[in-house]
Amino acid sequence: MLMKKNRICDLFEIEVPVIQGGMVWCSGWRLASAVSNAGGLGLLGAGSMHPETLVEHIRKMNQATDKPWGINIPLMYPEIGRLMDIIVDEGVKVVFTSAGSPKKYTDFLHKAGIKVAHVVSSSKFAMKCEEAGVDAIVAEGFEAGGHNGREETTTMALIPQVRKATGLPLIAAGGIGSGAAIVAAEALGAEGVQIGTLFALAKESSASDEFKERCTSLEEGDTMLCLKKISPTRLVKNQLYSLIAQAEARGAEAEELREILGRAASKRGIFEGDIEGGEIEIGQIASQVKSVDSVADIMARLKQEYEETLNRISR
Repeated sequence: MLMKKNRICDLFEIEVPVIQGGMVWCSGWRLASAVSNAGGLGLLGAGSMHPETLVEHIRKMNQATDKPWGINIPLMYPEIGRLMDIIVDEGVKVVFTSAGSPKKYTDFLHKAGIKVAHVVSSSKFAMKCEEAGVDAIVAEGFEAGGHNGREETTTMALIPQVRKATGLPLIAAGGIGSGAAIVAAEALGAEGVQIGTLFALAKESSASDEFKERCTSLEEGDTMLCLKKISPTRLVKNQLYSLIAQAEARGAEAEELREILGRAASKRGIFEGDIEGGEIEIGQIASQVKSVDSVADIMARLKQEYEETLNRISR
């Protein structure tokens, strides 16, 4: 079994402490249910769903799995209040929040019997999570794809700091792409991991085939963090990234950067397959992923690698 039973397993009632990142344009009901059915915790990515779309995916999740699952919601979502009401009305049991203050909705969700985890990029914000009363913390390092922390703290540096700052159940995220990485996260004080890139490139991911093909061909150094004047985002180097990098080098302000991005840049890149003109958001570990595999195969490989790593260390 992958990792021993711990507080993360107990909290979310899952078999193995592996959480699938709630990634925009990737994390629909097919991906999330596959992860839950494989013993982890699948998350719907509400950040790229209209309210009525979220309702559809919630109901399909309930048909596709009888295992625990949840929803990831960026608190900057423009119709956040409506989504929260839907989550309560539909009986969702787990919510992961990000990109905002954990104080805003934690009490609201707890009153509905919902377990809450919040994503942070620093020990300072981890302490704010504890003050807000969240049930668990996801500490996400600079290696992660998509929206990222301004501090540029790596996962290996972040997890021990957050572990020192709070006693809450701790989930490591950013750069987790193997069973060996899970062992490392556990050694640093994490009790579970949240994995994005591996699952974004899985067969069940709703990302386009063009996106998956591009990301499985990446080499080391092919992603960069940019857009700090808007929201720090890790992107694959393409034509859009080059325009952004040139603008940032000459000191472009947020308004000009938004004009360069245009409308729905992440949807164009991830969901519609505009490989050069859209945002291709993916983590640094994409350079290690060379095939599009099923969730079942990914989970089985993680378990095997985890056991092999522990055996190697013990020798």
